Amino acid sequence: MIPRERTGEKTTARGQDAGPRIDPLDGLRGHGDPECDVYLTGTVFLDIIFTGLDSAPVRGTESWARGMGSSPGGVANMATALARLGLRTSLSAAFGDDHYGEYCWDALEQGEGIDLSRSRTVAGWHSPVTVSMAYEGERTMVSHGHEAPPPEGALPECPPRARAAVASLIPGHRQEWIATAAANGARVFADVGWDDSGDWDLGALSDLARCEAFLPNAEEAMRYTGTDSPRAAAHALTEHVPVAVVTLGADGAYAVDGRTGESARVPAIAVEALDPTGAGDVFVAGFITGSLAGWPLADRLAFAGLTAALSVREFGGSLSAPGWAEVAAWWAHVRTGGGLDRDDLRRYAFLADLLPATARPGPLRRAVPTIGFGRSS
Repeated sequence: MIPRERTGEKTTARGQDAGPRIDPLDGLRGHGDPECDVYLTGTVFLDIIFTGLDSAPVRGTESWARGMGSSPGGVANMATALARLGLRTSLSAAFGDDHYGEYCWDALEQGEGIDLSRSRTVAGWHSPVTVSMAYEGERTMVSHGHEAPPPEGALPECPPRARAAVASLIPGHRQEWIATAAANGARVFADVGWDDSGDWDLGALSDLARCEAFLPNAEEAMRYTGTDSPRAAAHALTEHVPVAVVTLGADGAYAVDGRTGESARVPAIAVEALDPTGAGDVFVAGFITGSLAGWPLADRLAFAGLTAALSVREFGGSLSAPGWAEVAAWWAHVRTGGGLDRDDLRRYAFLADLLPATARPGPLRRAVPTIGFGRSS
């Protein structure tokens, strides 16, 4: 691997002022704290997103999209979502030594302020690529890539001390870095992908025992627990992990803290969904933010759902991850009659204490719209 050295004033990918930052852990930081709030590792893709398609492409025809964007994807979606919510985020990943890799590195480090000191460029390895086509509120994706060659592509043996770590569990496969992170005091938050084997064996998720929270979707949760409802699945999962969060898509989410017996159900916020890419990552990032800040379970769940809802209003994965500016704009809108009833306003009243008057009132797009445009000099 080739070390990357970067210097210069912090800026966004367009060279624009990112506006005031809100630190959700302000008041909790002290001497001897871990060097980062959240650590994660995985594969970074270059995402190319086609938008403005009226329908799915038809075989044998050419379709023209009215819009296009590009951004770092894969694990970069989660890293960006965490960083935009003010958490000090450290990402360990391999980057190709092509133009795609250069673009993704700069967008994450210079544009989003993500620590890439544990990431490296792999000589002769091209960046994985995903092409996403968004239409009718859905998406279709085509990806291509190869694993980074070992040992350069190997996961780090000793992740840094961190308040939290994000892991994607793999059935039948133990990831040693998760055990190391947990032993070093990190609170591990995990999700899981679809089990192609069809076994749906919780025992195969050996790293689950080291996790504080598990956040599957409803179908995954019910299959793993053999239950017939998301609520029952969440309660069953607390026999294996302290906190279970089951996402319900358009119906919101349900969570249980098995340590305290606390449970919460929060419905989804109605928005015009343009592209769901990365919404799951944003949800997890929002839940981690509230967890590290020590919020009640219901507030954590509500904030996670809110950030996910804000993300689907825009196209792309890391492109659409909201920051505090977008949260502040939404809160200002609904407080002045923006479509929430009284009960919903009370549900999100905790935001009032989190949003200082200095927060920028309008949404801020931070990412480069296409790979062809770099930072302003």
